[in-house]
Amino acid sequence: MKKYVKILPLAVLFFAFSANSEVALKSNSEILGKWKLYAEAMKLDGEKKAVTVEWDFKSDGALLTTATDSVGRTKEMKIAIKYFVEDGEIKKQTKPGQEKYESCKVVDKDSSKMTLKCQFLYYFLTKI
Repeated sequence: MKKYVKILPLAVLFFAFSANSEVALKSNSEILGKWKLYAEAMKLDGEKKAVTVEWDFKSDGALLTTATDSVGRTKEMKIAIKYFVEDGEIKKQTKPGQEKYESCKVVDKDSSKMTLKCQFLYYFLTKI
């Protein structure tokens, strides 16, 4: 019985740290194609704000972003920025034309969905 009492705290720590484990990308081939960015949030389990954005990861290192204005003032905005995969993370330009990059860790990913943790927000995407 004493063994179980000693092992229990270790097991709890193991599961607590593995709950927010990250997926290390090996190359950009794992994310290529179009993804629908449908929500963003300050915390992983926080309130999600719905957005209408499409990200298209190209093999040449371009990330084409198409944002649709739900209010209808600008209809659609398209921006191309650079990205690359390094140390298992996605590094993407913060602004077009500037060589400043933001790191985004892949928190969760399978063939149809992906969750990213970037500098200030979590992004929730589904494969198109």
